[in-house]
Amino acid sequence: MKFRLIAILSIGVLLSITACTTSKEPTIQSGDLTLTFDDQLHTNVDFSEAEEDLIDGFQPSEVLKVNGQTLSDFSLTGFNSESVRDRIGKGRQLTVTGKLEQEGQQITKTVTATAYDNLPNLIVTKVEYKNDGQNGLEINGWDNNKYTLSALADNDEMENFWSFQSGTYPSRQDWVLPIGDNFYQKNYQGMNSSDYGGGTPLADVWRPDAGLAVGHSELKPHLVSLPVNSEGMQSKVQIAVQFDADSISQKKFNRVLSPGDSFSTLETFVTAHKGDFYASMKNYRKLLQAKGVQFPDAPETAYEPIWCAWGYERNFTIEQVVNTLPKVKELGFDWAVLDDGWQIAEGDWRTNDKFNETTMKEFVDHVHDYGLKAKLWWAPLAADPGSRVHEEETEMLLVNKKGEYQDITWWDSHYLNPALSSTKEYHKELVRIFMEEWGYDGLKIDGQHLNQVPPDYGHEDRQDYPEKSVEELPVLYKEIYDTALDIKPDAVVEICPCGASISSFITPFMNQSVSSDPLNSWQIRLKGKTYKALMGEDAAYYGDHVELSDGQSDFASSVGIGGVIGTKFTWPESSAPDSEFLLTEEREELVAKWMDIYKEYMLPKGEYLGELYDIGFDFPEAHAIEKDGSIFYAFYADSYDGQVELRGLTDGQEYTLTNYETGEELGSVSGDEASIETSFQDHVMIKASPK
Repeated sequence: MKFRLIAILSIGVLLSITACTTSKEPTIQSGDLTLTFDDQLHTNVDFSEAEEDLIDGFQPSEVLKVNGQTLSDFSLTGFNSESVRDRIGKGRQLTVTGKLEQEGQQITKTVTATAYDNLPNLIVTKVEYKNDGQNGLEINGWDNNKYTLSALADNDEMENFWSFQSGTYPSRQDWVLPIGDNFYQKNYQGMNSSDYGGGTPLADVWRPDAGLAVGHSELKPHLVSLPVNSEGMQSKVQIAVQFDADSISQKKFNRVLSPGDSFSTLETFVTAHKGDFYASMKNYRKLLQAKGVQFPDAPETAYEPIWCAWGYERNFTIEQVVNTLPKVKELGFDWAVLDDGWQIAEGDWRTNDKFNETTMKEFVDHVHDYGLKAKLWWAPLAADPGSRVHEEETEMLLVNKKGEYQDITWWDSHYLNPALSSTKEYHKELVRIFMEEWGYDGLKIDGQHLNQVPPDYGHEDRQDYPEKSVEELPVLYKEIYDTALDIKPDAVVEICPCGASISSFITPFMNQSVSSDPLNSWQIRLKGKTYKALMGEDAAYYGDHVELSDGQSDFASSVGIGGVIGTKFTWPESSAPDSEFLLTEEREELVAKWMDIYKEYMLPKGEYLGELYDIGFDFPEAHAIEKDGSIFYAFYADSYDGQVELRGLTDGQEYTLTNYETGEELGSVSGDEASIETSFQDHVMIKASPK
């Protein structure tokens, strides 16, 4: 065997390479995950922790779509394995090369697969295609990490698979859902309607024993899809990272590959795991962090309970809001949020005639006089027709492929183009006004349109290609976030992309996530688990107004998953006699009870233990948080009577059990396979404290 050591210093990246071609088959391993190529460059994925094979044999996982054909069979011509050390870490890199010759086409395919020591069970892939023929090729698209998973042979569960899916649609569907037969969801990461789009570029499918996730690991948003498909498959489901050349402009991607030219796919990945999607999302987060992405630590202020004036909706009066503040303070809330309805229009962020008798600065001072912090609702990127920005700063408006201004349906507004320097400066100046001149302590950035924008075709003189607007959207949020924290270092920046599947490209530029208009308590919990995986186990996650939960009263779903609690009650009765959110005596007792529980334990500051329970297959649904040496469990079901497992306890340690909602003593258990008999409706909360 011949060894070569070559030191290469390029853009701060150091690679150390060792050539090795002794294996019979090209193979790379990461933890318990092994990827093997056959002589057609098809791959087999083996995860030793799975009870049965996740996929059947070798599959064409990386394919090229060219001249209306799908090309999947490339004859193996060579491979080598190398050690690698770069900004992500050290590990092994496998390069596999194959050729295809048919119908006058000659194409070389080179697959690079990299496994890093600090990212077990994850393999990063990238594919290059070179046209070695005499004629140009029309590139229609490509698929990477395309795998068809098989169900367990003997599965006694109601569903063969559960999934995490990241497409954003007007239906505001669940991000976590079971997969039955004949299911398909494209999970396109661009716009899926006029103002719904974007997401986190990861799709995960799992069985009761194990699962696979695929995605792309680029640091900018890209207009790809992550389809989950079981159509026409018996007890199987397929996932992939998929690129369609028609989804982007010719300026961004030249569809004709001339002789001698080559192009590369995005950097994509496959990761295997036990349990649900939490492990794969956490591994994706670690991969981004290794590339330099920073998810901000939440300030103490981000964990404080929130009251929002949205109970009065847009037609609130200043008197209504101010008269509610004494009760807000009395009940223990620390934040008061002024919601939609204070502005002249989206695109004209001056105060409207509600403030004829007082200024916004005086209003904020009044909030502060009660010992409360003030947060302001705001919808960036939106401008109503007729508003000041729409009419006077028309060049900032985004122009779609049809040559029209892009609609934001909820406010009858139009998008601004985030790629323009004028748009960024406009938003920064607004933040300065809100927080420096008016004195706000935080921002509630709101709207389903926030998650993604379409390509802009109206500013060719100022951007290289239309998709620049898509790529620059996170940069705009960074400008907003940095400006806010420069003014007030403990400012809370909440981004609420109403109903959207949150974009991982946005999360680094907020320090408080939110369930963003959940349709029910289930969505509060599944979104909480997602944000904890993506942003960190102690991320400040706000469960949104309790009035959006089941029965408008389910504080337990926020508390049990480590969420910040909040409400939009109205008070006193005389202020809004017909309000469905009136703080009655009964509701006040409920708020006071959960406020005491929340402030006693402050579970959002604990470590969310997301890998202990499978949100899909485990019943009852369970979540766990470790804090101050104890583990806090929360179990959820419409009704349940039976045994629940208390996972994550230390072997040999004795624990005292308490219902931390009611204070009831529940006895004691040993950490060795601990469990307890219980019967409950909706939920039960159990604290396990070491003796």
